[in-house]
Amino acid sequence: MGWPEAITLRGASVVLEPLAHAHHDDLVAAVRDGELWEIWYTSVPSSGEMTAEIDRRLQLQSQGSMLPFTIIESASGKAVGMTTYCNIDAPNRRLEIGYTFYRKRVQRTGCNTEAKLLLLTHAFETLDCIAVEFRTSALNRRSQTAIERLGARLDGILRSHGHHRNGTLRDTYVYSITATEWPAVHAGLRHKLNQP
Repeated sequence: MGWPEAITLRGASVVLEPLAHAHHDDLVAAVRDGELWEIWYTSVPSSGEMTAEIDRRLQLQSQGSMLPFTIIESASGKAVGMTTYCNIDAPNRRLEIGYTFYRKRVQRTGCNTEAKLLLLTHAFETLDCIAVEFRTSALNRRSQTAIERLGARLDGILRSHGHHRNGTLRDTYVYSITATEWPAVHAGLRHKLNQP
């Protein structure tokens, strides 16, 4: 069995299920809500690219470098986005949370905070991770703010780290939360969600 293994994570308002092709239509509706693929410095697939993106993520899962999740809104039972454990480094018990998107309707709600709480709790308390990373484009200020709001700290900037979809060079901001920081981060996230 690989590390980490596929699992369903349940919260009060969201459920993270292992990604499957059965989620395709809901995920197409999610990216159409706000035409998320139009933000050129992100990696959100267009509605026509969704099948290929699901295939890509499942292929990376079979290779052991990614564990993709579909984010299900409990109230509607519909998929509202995707997220992953990626860049998995099993020998060092490190991973990144990334390739995340949410339909516009649930952005700036507690959905992301609860999903990240579920992923981080599993990473630190079940998988015994020593650190969890987050990466985003230097141009994606909204993502940087969301990552910082979680309690992650900026490790540094990888200059000319890759390319955006339009071919321009991408500088990547790298953040992390370490195992020693997790108890305080955990308390902060629960406070944001008004959980005792």
